[in-house]
Amino acid sequence: MSQLSYFFAVYGSLINFIGINALLALSLYVTLSAGQLSLGNAAFAGIGGYTAGILTTQFGFPYALSLLAGALAAALVGFLLGLPVLRLRGVFLAIATLSFGEVVRIAAVNLKITGGAEGLMGMPTHTKTWFIYLVIIGVCYFLAKLRYSKAGWSFESIREDETAASAMGINTTYYKTLAFTIGAFIAGLAGAMYAHLNYIITPGEFGFSAAVNLLIYCIVGGSRVWVGPVLGAALLTALPEILRGVGVTAGPIRMFVNGLILLIVILFLPNGLVSLFQRRGTVNTRVLAGAGIGEK
Repeated sequence: MSQLSYFFAVYGSLINFIGINALLALSLYVTLSAGQLSLGNAAFAGIGGYTAGILTTQFGFPYALSLLAGALAAALVGFLLGLPVLRLRGVFLAIATLSFGEVVRIAAVNLKITGGAEGLMGMPTHTKTWFIYLVIIGVCYFLAKLRYSKAGWSFESIREDETAASAMGINTTYYKTLAFTIGAFIAGLAGAMYAHLNYIITPGEFGFSAAVNLLIYCIVGGSRVWVGPVLGAALLTALPEILRGVGVTAGPIRMFVNGLILLIVILFLPNGLVSLFQRRGTVNTRVLAGAGIGEK
């Protein structure tokens, strides 16, 4: 028991951040499942985090209610943004959502209620490890069920060929907006949990680099099934500690290793790390089928 306590004392923060990053990666997975390349999920996390933090510190909201309010605020903004923005496709959508993220960041820097450039501080650290992973389990269960629902098949059809999906009678605008809103809700929830985990949040934590990192998690792990983003987030979040354990402490070297892993995955595992399970057959076939890993 003492060894377990020591392990959590040393690596507890890392375990928590793996969970938060996994939730953020899952939020992006939802929009990618509908074929929408969005770089705005970090901004949605910022909206959720600031909303929850402000409600807790300045209005005395209880923890659970502030989390819900943060997630709903992000979902509402995602819905309103999705209606006009999702008319764009590909790189144009990515640029538009990235620009939205910059708007959110600049607003957080200049508004007094968000603490300005110094950030918002004073949030009670109510987010616990068990709660983070309980939420992850719930989100993964929801996404697993969603995959084989009418909405899930509509997402799949839109991702494969939006024109053909529209010709088959699928309301592409509705389902793309739905995916965008669900992704924003999950991102806002993750941001709200992060705000009550770290005591302080700053605008830079939800900027361009965070948006790109979420995309990298999905690419490395695999963006076609919900298991992939979790694997990618776990590996890349833990990688600095792993490298530090083998004596690599220089930041540029760690960045080089991150880039090398991404390059290797793109070249040899285009479907991400989850394709390793399919190729080697190391996981029960029925489990893979349930997660959708065995599908193409």
